[in-house]
Amino acid sequence: MNRLARLVAEVLGPDPPVAVELHDGTVVGRADAAARLVIRSPNVLRRLLTAPGELGFARAYVAGELDIDGDLYAALRLREHFAGRRLQPKQWLAAARIVTSAGLRPLSPPPEEAHLGGRRHTRERDFAAIRHHYDVSNRFYRLVLGPSLTYSCAVWDDPAGTLEDAQAAKHELVCTKLGLQEGMRLLDVGCGWGGMLLHAAVHHGVSAVGVTLSARQAEFARERVRDAGVADRVEVRLADYRDLGDERFDAISSIGMFEHVGLANLRLYFRRLFGLLDPGGRLLNHGIARPRNIRARFRRRGFVDRYVFPDGELHELGSVVSTMQAGGFEPRNTESLREHYALTLRAWVANLESSWAEAVSEVGAARARIWRLYMAGSALGFEAGRLQVHQVLAVRAHGGVSGMPLRPGTWARESAGQQQV
Repeated sequence: MNRLARLVAEVLGPDPPVAVELHDGTVVGRADAAARLVIRSPNVLRRLLTAPGELGFARAYVAGELDIDGDLYAALRLREHFAGRRLQPKQWLAAARIVTSAGLRPLSPPPEEAHLGGRRHTRERDFAAIRHHYDVSNRFYRLVLGPSLTYSCAVWDDPAGTLEDAQAAKHELVCTKLGLQEGMRLLDVGCGWGGMLLHAAVHHGVSAVGVTLSARQAEFARERVRDAGVADRVEVRLADYRDLGDERFDAISSIGMFEHVGLANLRLYFRRLFGLLDPGGRLLNHGIARPRNIRARFRRRGFVDRYVFPDGELHELGSVVSTMQAGGFEPRNTESLREHYALTLRAWVANLESSWAEAVSEVGAARARIWRLYMAGSALGFEAGRLQVHQVLAVRAHGGVSGMPLRPGTWARESAGQQQV
């Protein structure tokens, strides 16, 4: 066994959950392991030494120097295998000696890595962050997300059901919680490719405005609106929620954009949405959250921040509700959809894998690998409880009148002026 194989065997420990195949063909671990990490280049060790941990692993994977054969989810559970473990100094030294001939100067990161300038969560930097993630390819996203082009957690009645049915159920759940009725005016913040706008206009007869910072999303959403025959009632704007003027709405949905707001702007976000609602208007805020013991920001030297969601931040549910109240809202209902998001992500991974050749042709192998890794890793995060997702329904009550029904779980609006207890 060569030096690298001995080091890998020592680091993995006895009976590792995956096998590792080195670039010289040597295999460490069980031949029947559910997954195999394939080191295709000696650059992998160099990347891990110069960017220890998750970032070095990510760079090697995105560059195609490290691959995963077999069960992707089993391979990603290595995180649990190594939880709380650190390489010993002698192991770092052994690794450094192996790559001494090539030197320890860092390799250039893959070009897909994001490096944003300026202060976090300014309008300009938020535009750049959104473009990095969403202005990839509408066709690629359709391959991954399916015909609904809905990039947020679906709601599943049955795990064996279809993704399209589950996304339609999510949109209907949001419309129901908002108490949408014909003739109302809806704002959808972070409208994506227009799925919520279309559902609300077609099935509930509302007029709607959607805003997004992605030019490609806006262009495609407008086409879908025209094709659905609701262009007279639905408008899609390339705009920031902070740039909306003195318009007023009966209801606001924010589905899957909350992660981009940032802690520094949380109070501004809720105050701004409060000011856009008429008295009695409802807000449905649907966003990924974190348990109390998990950090808010994605690690700046982590895979997600560098390759997927630059500047993304997750908030703890209690702080979200408290900040809502500080902004004038009366929170009325919270619902966790954690298990639903795990099912949604696994469906997206399956879509990507079944259309792999088309996806690679559309956006390149590196970009396709990034999305496959982040979606599968996120699915495991939701299943393990490291990630959460909540719908929080709130109302702009006026003089004690909320317009909310007396019975929780029924969302029809009470008649105007009726006092709630």
